[in-house]
Amino acid sequence: MFKKIFAVFGIGIATLMLPVLAFASEPPMDEPMQKPEAEAIHTAQVSETGVVSPLGTLEYVAIGIFVIGYLFITMEHKFSVHKSAIALLLASILWVLASVSGADHHTLEVLLHEAGGEVFEIIIFLLAAMSLVEILVHYQFFDIIRLKLMKLKLKDRPQFLIIAYLTFFLSAVLDNMTITIVMIQIARRFFKGKNLLIAAAGVVIMANAGGAWSPLGDVTTIMIWLAKKFTTFEIISQGLIPSLVLGTVSTALIVRQMSDDTKDLEEEKSITLTRGEKLVIGLSLASFSLPLIMHSFGLRPYMGLLLGLGLVWSVIEILKVRSNLVTHLEANIEHILQKSDIASLKFFIGILLAVSALNVMGVLEHLSLIAFGVTQEFNRVVIGNVFIGLFSAVVDNVPLTALSLDVITLADPHVWVLLALAVGTGGSFLIIGSVAGVIAMGMVKELSFEKYFRIAALPALLGYIAGMITWYVQYLLIT
Repeated sequence: MFKKIFAVFGIGIATLMLPVLAFASEPPMDEPMQKPEAEAIHTAQVSETGVVSPLGTLEYVAIGIFVIGYLFITMEHKFSVHKSAIALLLASILWVLASVSGADHHTLEVLLHEAGGEVFEIIIFLLAAMSLVEILVHYQFFDIIRLKLMKLKLKDRPQFLIIAYLTFFLSAVLDNMTITIVMIQIARRFFKGKNLLIAAAGVVIMANAGGAWSPLGDVTTIMIWLAKKFTTFEIISQGLIPSLVLGTVSTALIVRQMSDDTKDLEEEKSITLTRGEKLVIGLSLASFSLPLIMHSFGLRPYMGLLLGLGLVWSVIEILKVRSNLVTHLEANIEHILQKSDIASLKFFIGILLAVSALNVMGVLEHLSLIAFGVTQEFNRVVIGNVFIGLFSAVVDNVPLTALSLDVITLADPHVWVLLALAVGTGGSFLIIGSVAGVIAMGMVKELSFEKYFRIAALPALLGYIAGMITWYVQYLLIT
């Protein structure tokens, strides 16, 4: 039995280790990219006594529009308007305000070009990653994991623990959205009633915790990593233990609520893969290590995923022509890639451009002086990051991260690792606080806001506190 359990864990760990292949060749981090010519149309003014001068009328109008737009985003289900449409509209309006706030055309063009370049880099990275994940889904990689789990025939509590830690490790290299969908589909095969609700809540917490300590995990960690705030080695070495403690504490508290029942499982046919299908799966998994290899050559990480996607796509087309068997290789790869969540990418585009508009108007600099102080002392920034994480339970962590990237001026990678942990896991406190939670609520209809709160709010909060304390103790030991 233990051999079977270790074999299942081996799948997750082996997948996790793929990005580590390039660690040895990764060079020291370059200096953060410098802003071209001008950072903002207006800059915050500080008096000799340290008092921050108030913003102008136009800047307050911009803040009001951003807040109203964000309220519409959080209540999109009530207005039947997709959050991506609201985000794109919000970005356009704010940039129009920026254009009439007194900037000359050349300065505005430089700032818009810079903002567009940053958005392009993040979106291309996410699009390539999501496409590779869709290929893995189509070629039954996750179905194989599900069958391995079913063969163990364990009781509910040990079965839940295996699913929870598989979620933790797999979400480090695959996006939280896909991992949540796959793992909840697996959980529905093993759990019923309240146990299913508990398992779904645990998957949400572990998906968020697992994605926070890897540069290929949660989108917010990707954003910070692409901004060169920490290296791959720094986020993993400093973030793994706090994330693991956070997830373990929360899971240990949640599993106590689960009854140890066992239900009969329907037998499923085994999955047999051809050599070509195994090759496609292997290349897709290996592609997630290419961003780190590209980084060692001084190229941007998205070039690695584009290389991997192009290679996998080419191999699929070649094998489809040469194969005489009717397999998954006969599928139209373009149709597979169209399954990527393009609407979410449009939401990211809108939010990132909206935040950049606030930045060029000087709003973010003004807020940073108020929130983190003029000098941004280390302890004050640490406390601010912890509260930003809790705030992400009610405010989407993507705009919070985008704001923090422009607001926090400290270059210490420890601070940025803490931010990645905080915004990546703080949303677990409420089911609407993360993409994983929203997906779980949609897949398990019985998992309402109130039921999730009763099951997971306290475990998630205690786990979050334990993770933050672990980070601080680790920081004291390292420094």
